[in-house]
Amino acid sequence: MHALRPLLRKSLFNLFAATLACAALFAPRAAGAEALLLIEADSGKVLQAENATIPWYPASVTKIMTAYVTLKAVKDGRLTLDTLLTVSPTAASQSPSKMGFRPGTQVTVDNALKMMMVKSANDMAVVLAEGVGGSVDGFSAVMNDTARKLGMTQTSYVNPNGLPAEGQITSARDLGILARSFLRDLPEYEYFVHIPAIRFGKRVTGNFNKLIGRYPGADGFKTGFICASGYNLVASATRNGRRLIAVVLGANSGTARAVKAAQLLERGFAQDNLTWLRPSLGTVDNLVPVDATPPNLRDEMCGPNRKRPASDDDDALIAANGGATGSASATGGEAQVTFFTAGLQPPLMKASELMASAPAPTEPVLVYTGPTRTGTALIAAVAADADQQAASKPRGKKSRVAKKPDAADKPKEGNKEGNKEAGTKTAAAKPDAKQADGKGDGKTAAKPAAAKPAGAKHAAAKPDTAKPDAAKPAEKPASGDQAAKPAKPKAAKPAAATKPANNS
Repeated sequence: MHALRPLLRKSLFNLFAATLACAALFAPRAAGAEALLLIEADSGKVLQAENATIPWYPASVTKIMTAYVTLKAVKDGRLTLDTLLTVSPTAASQSPSKMGFRPGTQVTVDNALKMMMVKSANDMAVVLAEGVGGSVDGFSAVMNDTARKLGMTQTSYVNPNGLPAEGQITSARDLGILARSFLRDLPEYEYFVHIPAIRFGKRVTGNFNKLIGRYPGADGFKTGFICASGYNLVASATRNGRRLIAVVLGANSGTARAVKAAQLLERGFAQDNLTWLRPSLGTVDNLVPVDATPPNLRDEMCGPNRKRPASDDDDALIAANGGATGSASATGGEAQVTFFTAGLQPPLMKASELMASAPAPTEPVLVYTGPTRTGTALIAAVAADADQQAASKPRGKKSRVAKKPDAADKPKEGNKEGNKEAGTKTAAAKPDAKQADGKGDGKTAAKPAAAKPAGAKHAAAKPDTAKPDAAKPAEKPASGDQAAKPAKPKAAKPAAATKPANNS
């Protein structure tokens, strides 16, 4: 008996250690950190859930519901993919990311959907909402009614694009239900959720969902970001006929959300022979909602300690860091999965490296303004959009070229609203900066004549009381940027170079 005691102790210790390891693996994280969910698309079976029923701000993953409601209307025959919709002033006024079309521009339902799902264009979401529901409020009511019918009990919508608004709330659970419903109810339209890239004119935009073209079998869905929510992603992938859906809410970068989603999916696909080791978590519909306030991640995502400006498209961040953004937590996740499957499955791919790699080469899908076209008419439409882009770009570039010799080191105020005239402002920055209070000493007039067209424009934007020659024509029309200096058409050029900021 005494001889058996050490053996018994050792067995109990091993059992205790294994229990602790499993508890650490399956324990949910603290509320507010992030929410994760992994489910089977066909059955709705939950494979992993962490904070999955805590309310969350959806950001642009809202557009999955916008696409669902729009495509249901198409399927029911209330409109077609070829239906022309008009960009309203409300749509044109949305914050970036957006296409930036002027009010009155027309786009088909098909092109608006592609622009919304790939570029996450907020203006296209409103165009679709007004076209289907008559107004943003009308469409939001349809979205909420649809959410109730689908069993999304934690979701409410205020707008179709996910821009910050009181009452725009969802959860990982509800997003899993929505993604399943999309695949089940609209299988003929699911290509809208995995378009790798679009080409508008000469501009190519890749899908913000970095799994598309990188993770084997990735075939959906949508990203989202606002400061309060962090980086969100609903993703899906299919392998050997089995489709999984992963939801990541509150990641700290676009790379991190893609890495986490890839890890979830890989973990799920590796579980075929290990289901007996995991406790049953039921189906996504049966997850019990938590009554709580959504965590607000604004300080963490957009606070002063963040090194780079945050936005839904942080490709530059990936390139700069070699895919390492958020990889500290990612590596931990990979280590856990390796421990769990050690000796039972082949080693998992390193998701952080996969997300840092270039996507598989693919031909971008053409999008364009105006009615549906094919053949030579389509080529002409794409060329016309490209010409329009080319016509607007040189003006901005010309003014920037003019500004550099004088004040390349003074770009201080060339952002936000002043972006419209960044070129002209900086061009006159040196001569005018010292006389911003209107005390011209003749130096401005003595500057080279080449700088004058830019300087005159600048006078309308910055100093209200500049000295005689430079100020006279610009003082009165200071409120209308494009009206300044009518006698010198060159000065009007920079004002047309309006480029929307790239944050949403």
